[in-house]
Amino acid sequence: MKNLKDGLKSYLVAAGILVGAVVLASILVSLSPEPERRELPPRIPFVQSAQVAPGAGAIPVYGAGTVRPSAEIDITSQVSGRVDWMNPSFHSGGRIKAGDTIFRIEREDYQYRLREAMADLEDRKVALLEARELAAVARTEYEQYSGRQRESGSTVTQASPLVLREPQLKAAQAALKREEAKVAEARLALARTSVKASFDGYVREKSVDIGQFLTVGQVVGRLFAADAVEVVLPLSDSNTALIPGLWELQAGDAKRRVNARVIARYADAHYAWDGYVDRAEVSLDKQTRTIDVIVRVPEPFSAGTPVDSQEHTSQPPPLLVGKFVEVEIEGLTPESYFRIPRLALQPGNEVWVIRDGQRVGIVPVQVLQRGDNEIFVTGALEEGQAVVTGGIQFATEGMRVRSRDAVEQ
Repeated sequence: MKNLKDGLKSYLVAAGILVGAVVLASILVSLSPEPERRELPPRIPFVQSAQVAPGAGAIPVYGAGTVRPSAEIDITSQVSGRVDWMNPSFHSGGRIKAGDTIFRIEREDYQYRLREAMADLEDRKVALLEARELAAVARTEYEQYSGRQRESGSTVTQASPLVLREPQLKAAQAALKREEAKVAEARLALARTSVKASFDGYVREKSVDIGQFLTVGQVVGRLFAADAVEVVLPLSDSNTALIPGLWELQAGDAKRRVNARVIARYADAHYAWDGYVDRAEVSLDKQTRTIDVIVRVPEPFSAGTPVDSQEHTSQPPPLLVGKFVEVEIEGLTPESYFRIPRLALQPGNEVWVIRDGQRVGIVPVQVLQRGDNEIFVTGALEEGQAVVTGGIQFATEGMRVRSRDAVEQ
C-alpha cells in the first residue's frame, strides 16, 4: 500500500513540473515582439539594356589577313661565271634601290668574246666592200659587153645574177649582219655580268658568296618590292556587297580608291597604316567559299601611326611582311541605319526593345555589318530607344521588364 502511494506522489510531481513548463513557455511567447513583415518582391524580371545609336557615315567592313609583298622575284644570273663582287646590302633584310648592282660576275671572258666578235665584224665589213666592188665591176663589164653586142646587131642576152655577182653581194651583206648580231650578243652578255635590281626592294633570301661559280638561271636569292605591300582578305559575299564599286576597280588604279586602314599589333600597342582596296578575285575560294579582296598599302615600311593616345617608349615599327593584321574598309554609306550593341541582337535577327518604360517589343531588323562590339542594322528602331542586352533568355511581345535605361527615359 505504501509503495502505491509513493508512485502516485511521483506521478503528480512530474505532471506539475510539465504543466508549469508549458505555462511558462506560453507566457514567454506572448511577451516576445512580433516579427517584421516584408512584402515579397515583384516577379517582374530585371534586364540589362543599352540605347540605340543612330548611324552616321560609311559602314566599316572588317577583315583580317597576312601581309605579303606586292611584287617578289628570284635573283638569278643570265650568264655563267665566278662571282667577284657583291653589293654590301645584298644580305637578308638589306635594302637595294632600283638599278643598283646586286653582284657581278668576272668580266674578262666576256670582254675577250666581245673583242673577238668586233674583229670578225671588221673582217666582214671589208668583205662586203670587196663584194660591192666586184659586183660593180661585173655590172660594168656586162654593160660594155651588151653595148658591143647591140652595135654589131647581135642579140643581147640577159645576164644571170651570178654574172652580176648579186648572190655574192647578198651573202656578204648577210654575213655582216650576222657578225653585227654576234657583237650585240657579246655586248649583252658582258652587260649581264652585272646583275641589277629591277625595283626598290628588300632582300628576303641570299645564297651566294664571292668566289662562287654560277650557272645560267641559278637562283641566288629573292627580292621583294619596297614601295607597297598587299593584304588578302577572305570576305563573305555579304561583306563584299558593302564595298562601293568593288567590281569596277582595276588593279593598280589608285585614283578610284576605296580607303582602308590596316592595323597591326606590336608588343602592347596597335599601329595603323593607310591603304586602299586594289582589286578582288573573280573566283571563290574552293575551301572557304569566300571572295579574296586585296588591299594595297603604299609606303608600308614607314613608321606606323599609334592607334591609341597613350605614350609608347618604343619606336613605331614598319608594316612587316608576314605580319597578321586587321583591316577596316570604308564601306557604303546608307541613308539611315542604327548601331546597337552586339548582345542586343537576338536569334532570328530580332531586337527586344523596351517600350513605355516597362514592356518588351520584338522588332525584326536587317543586319548590315557585324563588328567586334556593335552591329549595324536597319529596322523600326528609334534613336535613344532602350534595347535588352541581357538578364532574360526569352521574351514575348508585351512582356513586362525592369531596366535602368527604361526608368531613366
